[in-house]
Amino acid sequence: MSEVKSHEFDSFLQKSAGLYRLFVLYGPDRGLVSERAGAIASLSGVPLDDPFSITKLDAGDLQQSPGRLLDEVNSIGLFGGEKLVWVRGAANEKALVDALQILAGELPTGSYVLVEAGDLKKGSALRKVAETARSIATIACYSDDARSLQTLIDKELGEEKLGITPAARERLMEALGGDRLASRNEVRKLALYCRGKTTVDESDVTDIVGDASAISVDDAVDAVLKGDLDGLLHAMQKITTSKTPAFLVLQGCLRQFQQLDLMRAEMDSSRQQAGQVIATMGRHLHFRRKPIIEAALRHWSSPAIRRELTRLQNTIFQSRTRQSLEESMVLQNLMAIAVQSARR
Repeated sequence: MSEVKSHEFDSFLQKSAGLYRLFVLYGPDRGLVSERAGAIASLSGVPLDDPFSITKLDAGDLQQSPGRLLDEVNSIGLFGGEKLVWVRGAANEKALVDALQILAGELPTGSYVLVEAGDLKKGSALRKVAETARSIATIACYSDDARSLQTLIDKELGEEKLGITPAARERLMEALGGDRLASRNEVRKLALYCRGKTTVDESDVTDIVGDASAISVDDAVDAVLKGDLDGLLHAMQKITTSKTPAFLVLQGCLRQFQQLDLMRAEMDSSRQQAGQVIATMGRHLHFRRKPIIEAALRHWSSPAIRRELTRLQNTIFQSRTRQSLEESMVLQNLMAIAVQSARR
């Protein structure tokens, strides 16, 4: 069993990653999954710009051709040398699980296998195979904590020889954290904006850093709850422009409807008003959002909330298996929920 916890990755990369040929990375932070997969790929020594040495597959490719992964692993490159087979968008596809089970017992000698997966539940088929095999490095990728974000800020600003004031750091921390790639892009944008200066101040952060991981996502979720189609389109445009993954909005919407489900159940069982339930169960909500949540609780019944939860969960699954259509699927389903909100 070779499980690597999220905070252990840097140490694993330096000390142990070279001992493995099979890697499974999973977690809700898809940007962090992608970034860490890239770090492992670079460490393998396989030339990443050589199309004869690297094969990139989508999980859907394996469903259409179940033996494809084993064929790619066992094939010999045109000019010889090590190969890297990189699978993206994995969930619990049977073809992938079966292939990994075979490879774990008969390790490839001339190939590396790198699998990027979504937020796999404990006990799911892919995690079960990976976590019980000593020959597979299983790496969890969860959203950055405060320490990780501090390190990210210092690293990116340090490369431009920039310092940062405490107030600016606090403001920047508030805007980051939803997704590793989105966070890194925001800090790099800030560093570029401040090139030539010695210190980043709070006004610089306010001017250039977007709250794509927080405020824009909340704007989109609130637009869905209000049935505001124009507001939803505007928020999604901001999110796309900032290169924040669309699935973060799905996750935010899913969390919000899960919270609505709990609150509505409490309203029904205790016969309390929406405002009373929010006062006890929604203390962490921003004061500007409370009227929106209160209105949603009045208008949505428990069965209706659960129907939308099922829709959101299905959309998350579909977006993982068909990444090329992710943005259009996310927008289509969020608009469908917003239409239901408007009707209510």
